[in-house]
Amino acid sequence: MSNSSFWSPKEGTTPDLLCGRPVGFLTTKDRFMMLICGTLVLGGFSRMFFKNSEVIVLTILSVSGFITGQLAYHFIEVYPVVYPLLRTPSFSLYSYFLPLIVFVAALDVDFYIVKNVLWQVLLTGFISFSISFIIIGYVVLKFNSESWDFQSCLLLSITLSITDPLHSVSSLKTLGLSKMYIDMIRGESLIICSVACIFFGIFRLNALFLFPVELHIIVGLSLDIFGSIICGYWCARVIQFILTDIFSNTLTNVILCFSMVYMTFYVVEYFGMSGIVALATVGLNLDSLSFKPRMEFIITKFLIIFSSMYHHLIYTFFGIVVGCGEIKYFSFRTVVFMFILFVTVNLVRLLTVIFVSPILMHSSYEYSWRWGVVITWSGIKGVFSLLLSPDIYNLADQKVAAPQMFIFYVQVISLLTMAINSYMMTFSARTLGFCAISLPRQMAMQNAIQHIQEIIQNTTTLYKTEKMLTNVNWTLVEEKAKIEYIIPVKQSPTDEVLIEEARLHVAIIQMSSFEKQCNDGILGVEAARILIGATKSYCPIQGKFMNVHDVSTYVRARSWLIKFKNMLTYLEYHREKGRFILPGNNRFLIFVYHLVFSEEFEYAGHIKTLLYIYPMIIHLWPMARELNVSALISMNHYFIFLCALESTLKLIILKRNYFKQHWNTLEFLILLIGLVDIFCIYFVRLRTSNLFLIQLTVVMGYLRIIRFLPIFKLAIPMLINIADMQVKKHLSLMYNITKGYVKSQEDAKLLIKQISGRKSIYKKLYEILETNKREAIKELGLIEHEGRDVVIALKTKQAIRNVIAKALKNLTFLRSRGIIDEHEGIELNKVLLMKIKALNHFPMAIPPPTPDKYLHNIIWMENKDVLIEFFKERTKLAYFDYGDVICREGEMPQGIYLIISGMASLHSSSPTFGIDSSLKPDKGSKTMFTEYCTSGDVLGELSCLLKREMEYTAVCETTLQAFFISLEDLYEGFDVFWPSLEYKIWLKLALNTASQYFESSLADEDLRFQKCVMLNHAYVETLSSYNEMTIDNVAMKFVIIVFGSVIDSKTEEPYLAPCIIPKTCEQIQGTADVSKLLVIQASEPTKSDGNTNVVGK
Repeated sequence: MSNSSFWSPKEGTTPDLLCGRPVGFLTTKDRFMMLICGTLVLGGFSRMFFKNSEVIVLTILSVSGFITGQLAYHFIEVYPVVYPLLRTPSFSLYSYFLPLIVFVAALDVDFYIVKNVLWQVLLTGFISFSISFIIIGYVVLKFNSESWDFQSCLLLSITLSITDPLHSVSSLKTLGLSKMYIDMIRGESLIICSVACIFFGIFRLNALFLFPVELHIIVGLSLDIFGSIICGYWCARVIQFILTDIFSNTLTNVILCFSMVYMTFYVVEYFGMSGIVALATVGLNLDSLSFKPRMEFIITKFLIIFSSMYHHLIYTFFGIVVGCGEIKYFSFRTVVFMFILFVTVNLVRLLTVIFVSPILMHSSYEYSWRWGVVITWSGIKGVFSLLLSPDIYNLADQKVAAPQMFIFYVQVISLLTMAINSYMMTFSARTLGFCAISLPRQMAMQNAIQHIQEIIQNTTTLYKTEKMLTNVNWTLVEEKAKIEYIIPVKQSPTDEVLIEEARLHVAIIQMSSFEKQCNDGILGVEAARILIGATKSYCPIQGKFMNVHDVSTYVRARSWLIKFKNMLTYLEYHREKGRFILPGNNRFLIFVYHLVFSEEFEYAGHIKTLLYIYPMIIHLWPMARELNVSALISMNHYFIFLCALESTLKLIILKRNYFKQHWNTLEFLILLIGLVDIFCIYFVRLRTSNLFLIQLTVVMGYLRIIRFLPIFKLAIPMLINIADMQVKKHLSLMYNITKGYVKSQEDAKLLIKQISGRKSIYKKLYEILETNKREAIKELGLIEHEGRDVVIALKTKQAIRNVIAKALKNLTFLRSRGIIDEHEGIELNKVLLMKIKALNHFPMAIPPPTPDKYLHNIIWMENKDVLIEFFKERTKLAYFDYGDVICREGEMPQGIYLIISGMASLHSSSPTFGIDSSLKPDKGSKTMFTEYCTSGDVLGELSCLLKREMEYTAVCETTLQAFFISLEDLYEGFDVFWPSLEYKIWLKLALNTASQYFESSLADEDLRFQKCVMLNHAYVETLSSYNEMTIDNVAMKFVIIVFGSVIDSKTEEPYLAPCIIPKTCEQIQGTADVSKLLVIQASEPTKSDGNTNVVGK
């Protein structure tokens, strides 16, 4: 029988009635359904009329329910309408309504925030429940006018100690206050609700058993807490597996999510645990990554709709129950007692805040007395208290004449706290300045609005060129679209304040990037969840920018696994047949040689060990040992004889090498101990009175257990494979994490201009993000060096997913345009989704390709056999050790290096981009830059093209292997494949520079190398000194100077690489010896040679 639910009534009795007035006639179902539908319609219209004011709506429904109950009490025609409700047991209402509401409340709680402040939440919940239990219980016992017994007062105090997790924070959420404190309040409410349900279960257990139930209470508490949490965790995993299935549709997900909530509750309750604790655990373990993209919003909205409907029905039903009682029990004392209860509830909350404030101040730099004032008013009661209130009468020792009064007091206190406490919480927050936007946030908003205004202006300028919109009043459009945001004149904040505000914005950008990468399939769910959790963990630490080492918690597990794997490898048994030569012409030795190194000999040794299991069991069983002494002695002699035979045969062949194998040493030790055991038994039989010999023989008998150790030789290869798989999983996970972190740093760098308006803040943020990115890239290189096969498998898997995702995107476009029939589109979509699902079983590791295959990875060779064969004959394989210098800054290049394996760090001063030092705005700056290169990267391309000094020093961070193509061989290739080869190298460098520096501006452009070569979508233009080039803004979408410098021919404004030439510029002139421009065309023209109007001057 469950100890924590209202699962079933007492055997042999009718269910407890809410009102206690049964009638002897049947009712039709349609009348009660009419009551339910009428309640929902009244609630909907009330919400619409009162602008979603929940407390007014619930008050109206409670009053209407009370009136309906009074009508049913006095008129027999109305009574059949409410009769099914009055016959419903209290545990049924509890089981119908509470599971979904608990799940919705827990689903909105951020697990990582609660995890970071878990002990504060537990302590707050414990203090709050204890103070409420004592003080409210005392006040109820002292001031109630109904002469309630002690148990009734105790149960009422437990009921009123529950804080509603939904309504207690609803007003704070609308004000946009700190998520941490909102989740702390909600987490505390869920804990108190769970504890209250467990307490009611204990009282219910006492009511079911007539004998002492201390053991049942202890077992029940263990199941309620630990068993329910474990069940909830695994139910969350099941729900997550269902919701993330790529083949499930929206309707299926909604139905399964809704039904799984109730199934979890009922199954857990059936096995004697707490369904409420299990559902709270389920909700906490589900987050946005537990749903398919865009599915969370639909399911959450659906659950919130049902939760709101349940609230309306609960307050109406309990209003009916109160109305079905007699009015004579309501008096002035009732009003006074309600006031006393309301004051007591808020006093208890104030005392709780006073007790926990020192703890919260110590653990969080944001907490202050102002937060304490706001949290004091958060003790709002709701449906959780209301659904437990009928059991106060059902579980009381002494039955009172007016059981509906318990429900009445709880319902009134609930409505009063919703109205008064919510208003006071909002008023306190606004008065104490929590709703005021801080100056740094206002500055960030102003920067964002300026950015939006620029987008609006660019869009307006673009629309003005359309012929269909020539007669539009653009002055009015610009006036209506203009956004003005003025910061009030205040003292300018310090850099420290602005940096702290920017840090929080960076964390938000990173979490958004992690989630987007996960939804796009770039980042695994586990890696994304770890990154988001780590970001939220470091957010409360003032001044802390999370770096990649902060999320590298896998290191301990990985080092432990590697040590374990090395130990197993050391112990692995090897039959080294190849090291021994056949012993001459001696037939006996040849026979022994073949016998020892045969697999049958090895299996015979294992069979010998396994067969000894039964005699060992008999030996350890005293009664059986006494009956089979002689047989056991014979079996022992036979076993030792076989061990001696095995060791002798191995010694004949292996000789001194026998003891170099640890397992042979163990077998020889077993043989020696077995011989000592035999001699001990022999001497004991000769001298039966010698106590020392008897004790030694007993000890030797128990040492026979070591005879089974050699059988573990069979398990070691399997354990090595398991350890190896776990190491690869951790490497794969960390590579995923680090790669996702690098992408988030890049995303944050693109948006920091909108975060910070002050140049010093922007510069500092950029340096921090760039430093963290470089560290992460270095970590990527080290991981790739450690597990090349794992990283190759990951990259291959990601490439396959990207290709399929592109195909899915194109398929969606074709279906939307009607080019592909709907049915055919669905079938094709299923095929592509099956391929994505098959990636879940993709190999964990793929062997790296042979060195000559890496030439295919050089993009400007375009995988052409003629180019590859030409350079294959001229390449040399170069090896470098850790710390070796590949090339030095300022030296002339010797050639290019294609890294095959390993990692190198590139150290350089600020890149020149071919700009004369006199033109640089930061001539005196000597900032050093560091980058990292891994397998597949090419070193020295630009310097070889220009025949200029190297701009960086390349140092090996690990042992490194690279292909070397000398400068002479490269220029020979230029001559043979003129002019395409040199042009393609420039195109590759230009595309890399453009994507690196202007990713946000070129986000909608497809700048793949192959497309640019084949379709001439983008091409490189060369501009010498004093030459001019005309820019056609209609045909050219972007003109980017990637190397050198130019000036506007009209205004003489200089543009230094890298830079996007503005649309206002019509003609440019080269000012460097060689300037390279990347031209991105507005449309896909016919293939040309890439020439434009370049005029010599």
